[in-house]
Amino acid sequence: MLGAPVEAKKPHVLIVDDDPDSREELVHQLVGQGQALEVADDAESGLALLNAGHPQLVVVGVGHGKPHALDFLERARKLGGAQTAFIAVTRSTHPEALVEAFRRGADHCLAFPEQAEALFMVVRRALEKPALAREVERARDGILDLSASGHMGAILGAHPLMQRLLDKVTAAANSRATVLITGETGTGKELVAAAVHAHSKRNQGPFVRVNCSALAETVLESELFGHEKGSFTGAAARRKGRFEQADGGTLLLDEVSEIPAAVQVKLLRFLQERQFERVGGNETLQVDTRIVAATNKDLRQLVEDGRFREDLYYRLNVVRLEVPPLRARPSDIPLLADHFLRRFASENDKLITGFDEQAIGALLVHPWPGNVRELQNAVEQAVVLCKGERIELQDLPLSHAPNEAESIRLMIPGVTLAELERFAILRTLDACGGSPTKAAAMLGISRRTIQYRLQEWGLARMAKGERPERGDKKSDESEPP
Repeated sequence: MLGAPVEAKKPHVLIVDDDPDSREELVHQLVGQGQALEVADDAESGLALLNAGHPQLVVVGVGHGKPHALDFLERARKLGGAQTAFIAVTRSTHPEALVEAFRRGADHCLAFPEQAEALFMVVRRALEKPALAREVERARDGILDLSASGHMGAILGAHPLMQRLLDKVTAAANSRATVLITGETGTGKELVAAAVHAHSKRNQGPFVRVNCSALAETVLESELFGHEKGSFTGAAARRKGRFEQADGGTLLLDEVSEIPAAVQVKLLRFLQERQFERVGGNETLQVDTRIVAATNKDLRQLVEDGRFREDLYYRLNVVRLEVPPLRARPSDIPLLADHFLRRFASENDKLITGFDEQAIGALLVHPWPGNVRELQNAVEQAVVLCKGERIELQDLPLSHAPNEAESIRLMIPGVTLAELERFAILRTLDACGGSPTKAAAMLGISRRTIQYRLQEWGLARMAKGERPERGDKKSDESEPP
């Protein structure tokens, strides 16, 4: 089925889906957003429209019962080139449906209609920046990777938390404000900073990083502000500091919470006046350097404890970007894992096609205290140890069930409600043999709540031995409980 002629001045979107209900929902989601829509109900029609119209964006319905959709995606990817973005949408709750779509060439994958809001944001961004469509749509870090050119190359993650972070990164990049990036260790704060620089007007200038926790006070002061010849033992020549090195670009102060009090004073002066002196020098220097700071500590608490200057805190905390922990976006775990799998399989010259079901399940239930960095290390080790074509549970360096230490950790302050809910539901399901009805009765919640959460976590197959009640499927796919 071929759609209506494309209006030349409107962004061009092609929807390819052989399921009439799914196709209708996609059209309903995207109509009225300012783009010209074309619709195809089979692969051949889709390829014909792709060749004729060269759309900026192609939305493909994939998943169970659509064997030809992935073949279409692979063929269309080759025809569309780098100027066409591809988004795969699926109703399947099994994570391998999304992973396989990525493998066949999708720039972005979403569970639909659960992530309908995310679909709108992804489509909008692809159409606003057609020349960067693939770069931006593949750019959802937990990972943010830098390509050889120094620009943002990949941010994998369909979760709404990552969508909102990317919107904030773009807004921050377009401003001159100082940026404070917060988040746990291993979430990718340094790479978020690099993304802010890469999408700013300063992206032709240098991006300079200094780890404030790795240097002693006297050394850090010299690293930041430079020094004059003879200013201290070993200073054999004048040296430019990081502020001068980053002139016209961006300076990342990583682990900014570790800056000593004396250096905090000089940093505050720079932020207020854009001026400083080298160590041992009298000449006042002025540079055009933007400051981005990152920390895994609570700076507000450090201020209250008297360990960080309050005036400096407010100078740094103009625009705040909080990078979510991996456990807060479990639907991204399969996508990230597949990204790392392909990378490390290539580096180790191994032919590994994916993860088996048990391995995926272990990745999804692991709490990931080390976040994306821990996941990356786990996949790299699994690739090295894997002897077959698929990574199995035994290849992963994970504890595959919550141990006593993890149970105790969940009882202490600082654990999120989402983490407690996940722990309670999964442990109760284990105790009930996978029965959502029995688990719901024990937890005092509805069965629909459990089924929805399992869908969200990509673990719907954990529910065993029960048939859906009338209306369950429809209610589960509409909105969260």
